[in-house]
Amino acid sequence: MTELAHAAWVLVADGEKALFLENVTDGQDPYLKVVRIESQDNPPHGQQVSDRPGRMPDGGAGQRSAMEDADWHLIAKDQFASAISDILYRLAHRNAFDALVLVAPPRTLGTLRDSLHKEVAARVVAEVPKDMTNHPVDRIETLLKAELARS
Repeated sequence: MTELAHAAWVLVADGEKALFLENVTDGQDPYLKVVRIESQDNPPHGQQVSDRPGRMPDGGAGQRSAMEDADWHLIAKDQFASAISDILYRLAHRNAFDALVLVAPPRTLGTLRDSLHKEVAARVVAEVPKDMTNHPVDRIETLLKAELARS
């Protein structure tokens, strides 16, 4: 069982929004205060693509196959997660937090984990593979407390 310590930070993120929260009480009854909010405008893939996928010649005479188009929406989500890890690095370098809990959908969590600097990774005390970015902060407190009690 992991408990959210006093002054521990919680990053609640997905590929488009990130909430930096600080626990200003104890683990028994966490109260999360919003420290910072980051977001990016990332329209769905269909709104970011204007052309049909490219075509390339096959081995046979006159045959062509469609090439898979890049998913710009997913690429932007991954880039946002990398940008968030850079922000965490700058904050860790200033000793803004000693303990960090990462809360993100599995894909975003993986991207974050892969791009975290060792100084930040050393401060991660728990990871929760869930999307909580659209919940109000009081609901995040309740969900996070339940998730950490299971781990």
